[in-house]
Amino acid sequence: MNAPIRVNSVGSEVTTLPVEGMTCASCVGRVEKALKAVPGVETVSVNLATERASITASPSVDRASLIGAIEGVGYTVPSETVELAIEGMTCASCVGRVEKALKAVPGVSVANVNLATERATIQGTARMDALISAVEGVGYGAAPIDTSQADHTQAAEKKDVELRELTRAFTIAAVLTAPVFVMEMGSHMIPAVHGFIMTTIGMQASWYIQFILTTLVLFIPGLRFYRKGLPALARLAPDMNSLVAVGSLAAYSYSLVATFAPFLLPAETVNVYYEAAAVIVTLILLGRVLEARAKGRTSEAIKRLVGLQAKTARVRRNGVTTDIAIDAVTLGDVIEVRPGERIPVDGRVVEGSSYVDESMITGEPIPVAKSEGADVVGGTVNQKGAFAFTATAVGGGTLLSQIIRMVEDAQGSKLPIQAMVDKVTMWFVPAVMAVAALTFTTWLIFGPSPALTFALINAVAVLIIACPCAMGLATPTSIMVGTGRGAELGVLFRKGEALQLLKDSQVVALDKTGTLTEGKPSLTDMEVTGGFKGREVLAQIAAVEAKSEHPIARAIVEAAEAEALELPTITDFESVTGFGVRAKADGVSVEIGADRYMKSLGHDVSAFASTATRLGAEGKSPLYAAIDGRLAAIVAVADPIKPTTPEAIKALHALGLKVAMITGDNARTATAIAQRLGIDEVVAEVLPDGKVDAIRRLKATYGKTAFVGDGINDAPALAAADVGLAIGTGTDIAIEAADVVLMSGSLQGVPTAIALSKATIGNIRQNLFWAFAYNVALIPVAAGALYPAFGILLSPVFAAGAMALSSVFVLGNALRLRRFKLQA
Repeated sequence: MNAPIRVNSVGSEVTTLPVEGMTCASCVGRVEKALKAVPGVETVSVNLATERASITASPSVDRASLIGAIEGVGYTVPSETVELAIEGMTCASCVGRVEKALKAVPGVSVANVNLATERATIQGTARMDALISAVEGVGYGAAPIDTSQADHTQAAEKKDVELRELTRAFTIAAVLTAPVFVMEMGSHMIPAVHGFIMTTIGMQASWYIQFILTTLVLFIPGLRFYRKGLPALARLAPDMNSLVAVGSLAAYSYSLVATFAPFLLPAETVNVYYEAAAVIVTLILLGRVLEARAKGRTSEAIKRLVGLQAKTARVRRNGVTTDIAIDAVTLGDVIEVRPGERIPVDGRVVEGSSYVDESMITGEPIPVAKSEGADVVGGTVNQKGAFAFTATAVGGGTLLSQIIRMVEDAQGSKLPIQAMVDKVTMWFVPAVMAVAALTFTTWLIFGPSPALTFALINAVAVLIIACPCAMGLATPTSIMVGTGRGAELGVLFRKGEALQLLKDSQVVALDKTGTLTEGKPSLTDMEVTGGFKGREVLAQIAAVEAKSEHPIARAIVEAAEAEALELPTITDFESVTGFGVRAKADGVSVEIGADRYMKSLGHDVSAFASTATRLGAEGKSPLYAAIDGRLAAIVAVADPIKPTTPEAIKALHALGLKVAMITGDNARTATAIAQRLGIDEVVAEVLPDGKVDAIRRLKATYGKTAFVGDGINDAPALAAADVGLAIGTGTDIAIEAADVVLMSGSLQGVPTAIALSKATIGNIRQNLFWAFAYNVALIPVAAGALYPAFGILLSPVFAAGAMALSSVFVLGNALRLRRFKLQA
């Protein structure tokens, strides 16, 4: 979609298209032949290595024809995803118009527009210039988005400039409006003000002053509403600006006639409403200022993440250490990090050691030890030590850049709940204008004297009260704040839809190894009989097991290494199939194996009966060791349960969820672990495809199912679940298959993600209720529905204030999610 388009010297266009499915030179020939057959194509060059076709053709050749020719011979032009920054959107109806325009562009398959982020995400094969033209054609601005840090900084600066301009416009409007309001409303409400005006300048002069000040308000700070609103009205696609423009101009024009040509109006209707026009513009500008400030706070999570990126790096090159810009760092560079500095890019430590604060990635506050061979992440903060590392990922390939991209994608996504809002708001503004016209007509025909005045005031009130800003902001602002807060807590929503789906989960299925447990076997228990010393026995057992390739053996060896034990020399090593291993350690016989091996050797293991029973209940398989012909020890190797797992299971139960465990381990071990943790259902001894079947069974039994895993073998189950959550310390394949990534590796992230999903969707529903209920309730009031029974009318001034406050309320409610915390 973002392929370059060039124009050569004779006016022909050069178009570049990606092509998938080519495997050899004959494929290239077929694609070239098909493209050359398109009328108007002059030259074609297809590159197998880059999988791209470069076509020179006359401007009359449409892109769809080129794509059709490629697909006609059995190859595909893949959809690409691009983002556009959209300028000029002010309400939900703007979103609908931009989406409709983009979807009408040939080659666009999906187009989502977000009012809060002011971005459009488009999938398909359409040209960039065609997309921009489509947006501009309906009265808005568009520009491609670069995902670099510079673009984030530029976007933030642009928002700051916009806020300053709005603040300046509001200040000017407020200063000019204040005298108009005092002169007109003061005359009505305070007799002394009325008397002062009449005895000094007179009513007519007062009207002239109001005319001058209101004209300045409308056509200096308020000009933005007419520049956008009137063209939109002319295109029969009115938006919020159109409502403000029509409402304020109606009050202003009526006042203009009353001031300079009163003979055109019935005598009893000659009055001015300059204050209504001026106050409407001023209050809506105030609403825009408050909106802009609140919107800035909704994207603070992204700003903080971008701010974590270091600006420079200290790099060793050619024997010299120099500070260079972060963008100039390349893969393989050796980078030095001093105490207290932020790590510039991802890498692997090659010298030195320290502790690194990785809380910005994992949400865990405890610094992590780093020494030679350890991986470090760009953006994290070094503590007191110094070290050097080799760059393994730079630029957009760093983990922090990927996290920023994930959060942006989630913030820009459109939830299923938004579909209903879009349908309503697309027709909302035209419907409001129709209601305003009906209000005017009804009051003019049936209203009391002065009917024209009542008709004008009530029609303007309807136009102003109904601006659908709050509707457009209700969903995207909550998504922005919710996903941003999730990132701060180490929960990344890769897909915004997961926010809505996760709250409906009825059961959470958990992989065991690496999810419930550490994913690395270790020596957990060891007891020796009388006459033996634990350290000596462990050294002898480890020396024998060092000859074995079994994971259990490796765990025992690592335990000995951790104790810094000196291992004896091994001779006569032998593996006894189905029983265990034996050898001589410094000439002393050592035999290690299960109870049946000990019994075959004539050793009575009953001395360890109670220990063996306990180990079995804990899901551990005991091993025995005999040394120099005597039973010496019982040991157990197990994959330890993560310290955070028990609390996480309790939190899931507190949320009303069933918890299931799916594992390839034997049923006895799995059942023992499940009983210890209070897990409701166990599916054991399953292969990867069996996990998918288990997910399907859980769906059929309980309903919506979330699955949590970390390994390559978990990827199919992650994809099969309604929502897949990957442990962030797991494999890339698992993370790519998931909808949510838990960066800390802690299972506590699962209840946090589910509770955040519930809180965010609840927040969206509150916002939508307010936005819709507000309009449903107040449009009839503005139209004068309460006047016959109670004599109540809604002034356009109060309508403008209420409209501005409705948007601020929605934004303020969304910002409450910034304080979200999982309740203990």
